[in-house]
Formats: sequence, C-alpha cells, structure tokens
Amino acid sequence: MGNLDSGCAVLPHSLPILLILLSCVFGLSLGTELSFVTCGSVLKLLNIKHNVRLHSHDVRYGSGSGQQSVTGVTAVEDSNSYWSVRGTSDALCHRGTPVKCEQTIRLTHVNTGRNLHSHYFTSPLSSNQEVSAFGDEGEGDHLDEWTVLCGGSLWKREEAVRFRHKATDALLSVTGEQYGRPIHGQREVHAMSSPSQHSLWKAVEGIFMKPSEIPMGSRDYSHLHTEF
Repeated sequence: MGNLDSGCAVLPHSLPILLILLSCVFGLSLGTELSFVTCGSVLKLLNIKHNVRLHSHDVRYGSGSGQQSVTGVTAVEDSNSYWSVRGTSDALCHRGTPVKCEQTIRLTHVNTGRNLHSHYFTSPLSSNQEVSAFGDEGEGDHLDEWTVLCGGSLWKREEAVRFRHKATDALLSVTGEQYGRPIHGQREVHAMSSPSQHSLWKAVEGIFMKPSEIPMGSRDYSHLHTEF
C-alpha cells in the first residue's frame, strides 16, 4: 500500500483524488481499523450474490420514471460507484457517528449529487420495482430514504446487510438481468418485497470518518453533499 507525503494511506483501488485529499484534511479512515460504517463515509456497496457494485451515471431510463438509472457493475475502480452515507431531512446523521441497525439513511451518488431512490414504477428488465437516482445536490424527497437492516446494533463493514425502502418496504436487490447499449453488461438494480440472497450488500472500498475525529461543539455538515 502506497502513501502520500502527508502520511495519508491510499487504497488499493484508488479513490478520486479529491476524496483522498479531503481524507487527509478531515482525518478519515482509509484502512481497515474502523470496523463499522459511519455517517459521512464515502463508500462502494457490493451485492454479494452477483459480485457487482452499486453504480449510477448520467444516463436516464428510457421507460418508467425516466430518472437517472442505477445499475450494478463488475468494475472495481469505477468512480461512479461511490455513495455518501447521509442522514434524512428529519434526522441528521452527525459526521463520524456509527450507523445503527434499523437507522434510516440516504445514499447520495457522489459524482452526480442524486440520491438512491425508489417508487412504484416498474423496472425495465425484470418488472420489479424501479430504483433510480433522484434530486439535485443531495436534496430530493422522502422516497430517497432507506433503512439499514443488520444483525447487531451497528452496521459493520464486514457484515452483509439489506436496505429496505422506507416508503414501500421493498429491498434493494439485483437478480442478474443485463442491459444492452448504452450501458452494455451492467446489471439491473431494483427493489423486491421479499428478502433473499439477491438483496445482501456489503460495504467495500471507501473512506470512513472516525468518530474520534469529531471536534466537540463542531457544526454538523453531514447533510450536505458538498462535504465530499
């Protein structure tokens, strides 16, 4: 593992350079010493069954909602697979605070500023519930909210978890359907009502805010997409 001159460690699968520099400034954890996911973290989510990372890009669905598409990709180093862990409009997620099981969060796509979103539109390939990216600069609506389902008290990085859409109770899932052009080979991501191996995810590459790095009395910026 290489190191920058400042002593900030670099992940094997490089983060965008801006995130690396910010990690040095704000004291984020780039290694494996932090065993749980914290608010303000920027990470990739791996679907364990299909070995694809949750992904988005400025490509809209040609049917359904017409919103920005969300897919699964096998590529490890694609910067379009980074998501920021944030609180909701009703419950801020203080930067560096461990995310609890059953906590409701938003996942904001770092490169486009849109939130992971779902609704009762039908997904284009499997006819399940469509999952899209919605909003502007991290601000969307109540359909951007997801509850973290895990086995203990905190969301552990090595643990398989599920994400339940708060408004519809459907689970973020991948069942293997592949798109053609212009996103050839990418997998459809959708939401399904029943839990299965298709709805298990794990936090993988990313930068994670250490709880010890939060200054006493500091202002909470975790609700702002521009934090990253």
